[in-house]
Amino acid sequence: MKESATADEATVRDATAADLSAMAAIYDGEVLTSVATFDTEPRGTTYLGEKLAHAAGSDIVLVATRGGEVLGYAFSGPFRPRPAYDGTKEVSVYLARSARGAGLGTLLYAALLARLDALPQVHTQVAVIALPNDGSIALHRKHGFVEVGVLREAGRKFDRWVDTAWYQRRVTADG
Repeated sequence: MKESATADEATVRDATAADLSAMAAIYDGEVLTSVATFDTEPRGTTYLGEKLAHAAGSDIVLVATRGGEVLGYAFSGPFRPRPAYDGTKEVSVYLARSARGAGLGTLLYAALLARLDALPQVHTQVAVIALPNDGSIALHRKHGFVEVGVLREAGRKFDRWVDTAWYQRRVTADG
C-alpha cells in the first residue's frame, strides 16, 4: 500500500515478513481458544508466510499497528481453487484480544475492501463466520456484507458442532 490509513494512532499498511511472528501469535491464539478459525493446531509463521508470498495482484495482506506493535491483520485470498471463481475473494480479519472493540477491525476492513474494490478483476468478496460471533457479524454488515446462508454443523471444534454463516459483498459499478 503506498499510502497509510491512520486513526487513533493506528496505521494500516502492507504486511511484511517482519510481521509474521506477531500475526502468527494472534492467529495461533484463536486456533487454541476460539472457533474463529477451524484450524485445530497452531500453524506458526508458515501458514501466514504462504499468504504473504501470494500477496500480489488481488491477494492482499494488511496489518494494523500502533507504536510498532502489530494489533491485527486482514487478508484476501482465493475463494475456491477453480478459474471461474477468480473474481471472488474470501476475506478475513483477526485482532489481538487486547485490540478488540477499538475500531481496528473497521480500519483494517476499510483499507482491504478499498483495495479490492479498485481491482477490476474482483467482483465479490465472501466471509465465513463461525457462529455465534455478534462482533464479526456487525463488522461485516457495517462494510456492506449481507448474509447469504448458514451451514449447520459445518465444523467440529472443542467437542461441539459449529455452524458457519456465509456473508457476501458485491462490488458495485461505482465502487
